[in-house]
Amino acid sequence: MKKFTTKQLQRLEKKKAKMAAFLEIAKLNDKDKEAKLQALKQTSITTDRSSNPNNNNITGENSNHKRSYKDLDNPSSETCDEKKDCHESESQWINNKKPRLSDCDEYLKLKQELRKRKKRLQAIPRIILKAVGENATLDIGNMKRRIPIFLSDVQHLLLYSLLGHHSPYLPARWCQLEKYNKVSHTVVFVVEGLSSYHFIAYESMFPHITNNLKHRLEVITPAVYGASITEELAAVPLTGTQSNKLIRRYGSVETALQTNGNVIKLLRSVFPMKSPNSDVKNEHNINLPSTDKFCRTKLLLSLSQMVEENYPVPLKGILAERYGSYVLTRDVYEEATATSPMFGLDCEMCLTTSGNLELTRISIVDESMKIIYDSLVKPENAITNYLTRYSGITEEMLHNVTVTLHDVQQTLRTLLPADAILVGQSLNSDLHTLKMMHPYIIDTSVIFNLTGNRYRKTKLQILAREFLGESIQDSKAGHCSAEDSKASMKLVQLKLANSIDYGDAVLLSDRNMKMEETDEKSERALQKTEMKNYATSIFNHITKNKNTAAIVGSNEIMSEYSKYLMNSSLNVMDDENFAKNDQVRLVIADNDKHTVGRAAEIAMEHAFVLCHVRIKEEQLEDEQIEKTLHTVNKWSHKLWQHSAINGLACVIFGGQNNAANGACFLNIKTEISPDVVVRA
Repeated sequence: MKKFTTKQLQRLEKKKAKMAAFLEIAKLNDKDKEAKLQALKQTSITTDRSSNPNNNNITGENSNHKRSYKDLDNPSSETCDEKKDCHESESQWINNKKPRLSDCDEYLKLKQELRKRKKRLQAIPRIILKAVGENATLDIGNMKRRIPIFLSDVQHLLLYSLLGHHSPYLPARWCQLEKYNKVSHTVVFVVEGLSSYHFIAYESMFPHITNNLKHRLEVITPAVYGASITEELAAVPLTGTQSNKLIRRYGSVETALQTNGNVIKLLRSVFPMKSPNSDVKNEHNINLPSTDKFCRTKLLLSLSQMVEENYPVPLKGILAERYGSYVLTRDVYEEATATSPMFGLDCEMCLTTSGNLELTRISIVDESMKIIYDSLVKPENAITNYLTRYSGITEEMLHNVTVTLHDVQQTLRTLLPADAILVGQSLNSDLHTLKMMHPYIIDTSVIFNLTGNRYRKTKLQILAREFLGESIQDSKAGHCSAEDSKASMKLVQLKLANSIDYGDAVLLSDRNMKMEETDEKSERALQKTEMKNYATSIFNHITKNKNTAAIVGSNEIMSEYSKYLMNSSLNVMDDENFAKNDQVRLVIADNDKHTVGRAAEIAMEHAFVLCHVRIKEEQLEDEQIEKTLHTVNKWSHKLWQHSAINGLACVIFGGQNNAANGACFLNIKTEISPDVVVRA
């Protein structure tokens, strides 16, 4: 027999004492109850209880009665007999009371049902918008404050709904999908030709979207910058350092960053930019400077990175209000290329009576480390703290300075070429101080990393010491903007002379070491093979884990999607001959109505169904537009009705070129109303 410690014995004694006290109370409650029941038994059943004060008194006394211990346990035979004798009397005086549990079995049964209900509610997937998603919501009363999301954000959600944490990208930037593994399937309805304007102006024509698709967001769609919505939706991007998860999976960073077209396209959507010269080839490795081993445009921050890193960008909504006083470094930009000039920039600031940091010095160097602009600046407001330890600025230095922020802005607008690339450490703070916006940025705090964590930045002082062998920012007189701008330029040039993952612990952490052991020839062959495996297709990812996908559209639309199915190992088959072993089903429809009808018929047969229609311009003319919008709403509702419970429904309005952004409407189809789910 197990021996108990003194403390354990004491605990047991206390438990016994509590149990004995509980049983004693239960017995007393039973005696009181029996006495009351006996009094009821002696009362005439036919007497009106409401007119009898004694009965009112009895009822009143019993109003706070708690169920006794014996009511929940197996009663003794004696108690059961007494209950049978007075059952009729008791039933009469409690007929207006709340129902009670007759025995333990009923209680346990109800408790079990409640547990099942709670478990069922917890298993329902749901989409929860984060701050970025909330800012993109199509709220008519808040139009000026909207900051649209990107179509790539929607693509990330679609991938995550099917692959979960195995998805190459996560939608964590703007939303959270709870219980992704409970999503039965995903149905996407793409409507080209409609924009967010059409929904806002004709909201009454979209009752299905208003009532059933809970999340309604503005999206920067490819139509705005002249690209293809098919490309943006079907091609999984491989550019930028944000593709860490995909890179870790395949090992080769160079292959993953093979193209940078999407970066320039998105930048063109918000910055005024000349149309690209048709004579300029897309192969960025052609005409590389002798010092560079890869194209410098691969180091540029993407538009989404600029937003995440708090760079000022001329987006609509709340950002437009926030940066209303900011100016562009140029009126019109040219597309950045492998030979675009780089300029190192750094600013020093002091604290003023405005409560903010204001510009007091700016330094710019070119690629030969020559200082092309270095000026002290008189802030608009009086300085309260020179922050000399960091800025290197003293009162004496600014005594006779007359250069203003406006003067600096005009100088930069003249000095910088239309395709200039600005280089610096956390340049977002410098641009905010300058109150200027620029499209082409290389941020050394992003492209270099010693922590292995993308969100933990490494200081410029440490980067210069580790990679350049130089000591900077160690003077008691404070920092020097010219010195810092030169250090940033040297770091970028060092990276360009090596490789894209040089100096980045995040990218190097899971790099395939075998790649480094191969010679140049076999490395190129391995990259070629790896490029095939990538296939840059959303369908390659979706069809993993034996999932199947279907694309439904006209012959014209299907030919566009077929580009992302070529040269892949996918089993692709037409509608009539689709079999169990096939992965992607291609359904060519005669018209838009046939497209939606066929998509509805096969919606539950595949993990992912993409239904794509194209609205013509004449369908949006005044005499036709209401009919067209009513039809689109009817089509959306039809696909919703033919979706399974817990299915993710996504409707995308493609936007209009030079007119309005697109829109995305989302929700999970559930058995119960959305507010019940929220309360659960």
